[in-house]
Amino acid sequence: MHPTHHTRETIAAVATAVGIGGIAVIRISGEHALSAADALFRGTTRAKDAASHTVHYGTVVDPVSRETIDTVLVTVFRDPHSFTGEDVVEISCHGGYFVAQRILVLLYNNGARPAQPGEFTLRAFLNGKLDLAQAEAVADIISSTTEKSHKASVDLLTGKLSSAVRALRQEILDICSLLELELDFSQEGIELADRRSVVTKLNAIQQSITSLSDSYQEGRVIREGIKVALVGRPNAGKSSLLNALLKEERAIVSDIPGTTRDTIEERVVLEGIEFIFHDTAGLRESSDSIEIEGMKRTSKAIAGADVVLFLIDGSAEHSAADHLRYKEIADTYAGSKRPLWVLNKYDIRHGSETFRTMENALWISCKTPHGLAELKQELVRISIPTHDPASSSLTITNIRHKDALERARVSISTAAEAIEGGLGGDFAAVDLRAAMNYLGEIIGLTTPDDILNNIFSNFCIGK
Repeated sequence: MHPTHHTRETIAAVATAVGIGGIAVIRISGEHALSAADALFRGTTRAKDAASHTVHYGTVVDPVSRETIDTVLVTVFRDPHSFTGEDVVEISCHGGYFVAQRILVLLYNNGARPAQPGEFTLRAFLNGKLDLAQAEAVADIISSTTEKSHKASVDLLTGKLSSAVRALRQEILDICSLLELELDFSQEGIELADRRSVVTKLNAIQQSITSLSDSYQEGRVIREGIKVALVGRPNAGKSSLLNALLKEERAIVSDIPGTTRDTIEERVVLEGIEFIFHDTAGLRESSDSIEIEGMKRTSKAIAGADVVLFLIDGSAEHSAADHLRYKEIADTYAGSKRPLWVLNKYDIRHGSETFRTMENALWISCKTPHGLAELKQELVRISIPTHDPASSSLTITNIRHKDALERARVSISTAAEAIEGGLGGDFAAVDLRAAMNYLGEIIGLTTPDDILNNIFSNFCIGK
């Protein structure tokens, strides 16, 4: 469990990725960070004598054996002008597992303890350097894979969401304060807040919260990507389409039916959105146990997909059984998925009009490549109907934030109904206080310890 109170213990961890590299950075934070570093560091200036935000060259020496471990750079950040708000020292040594771990062990022997996952960022939050939404953005930036996911994370880190939430809380507080103040004058019958005006303001606040909450539909996609299942009979061109989208020969393509036995996952970024494509085993009757297992995995891929692409070989004749299979799949998944019919092999089609009338059907050719640009545009459109690549509006990407916003919206709606129903201001004030608490959870003003523990436990060690 993470400590959810201010602690003066000194912690240390490797802040860079594990593996071979040019350098590794070891971060130390806490009351004894400077002395822990000085126990190992030999340079012209000791850490405890160095000014904040200065870098010093020297060596790390085992204080017991006097063995030189590595030549390093030591950077000093003094309390409170550091990421955590405490004394922080960062030791930059040569990359690789052995050297960094050797220095860590020496630090643990000289007053530091291993940092827990996310503990540096937790201390930044507890010491007022970041609010909770900004702290969560640190992890999001690290895991961002596209320009749009990075931008959404930066908006969080720079306080764009926090500012919006604080402004909404202040508006609610202003209304709540007037309603509660009226209670002191209830016997005199003095009304400090015009009821019609209060309801109008609450409706406007609701609308702002709803807009933020609704942005999660796009925010989830930006953060997690869109899962796309490529489905169809053998030789429909699923693997060819995957290769065409990737612009490389990732999947095996063959004229032999049933070449793909397992699902293949690859990622493509379109208009700043990550699409995770699953090339699946072809759907057909088979007695091959491996192929049957592949088709079972195809069904799982469809069930977990956001978008299903049904590929059809537009150059071949199809039986009634083929159409029945396609209809069966479409009817099964059309309610919860966004199915898109894709007619492949436009370059060798035989003028078949049967498929031209199919709903949402697109003709493509993986060889020419006819229709691929239109397919990409359609994927973006049906995945996020409101997507605007040039939009600079705030988008929430965290389900925790959406849940808190929804609870706040419901509380405000209840308060507005109480006022419209002629109930006393004290009834509305209770719900408005609840709404403020829900919004406060987003930025960490009223967040329970178990939620804090869960958030920071998902961080990597060293961050």
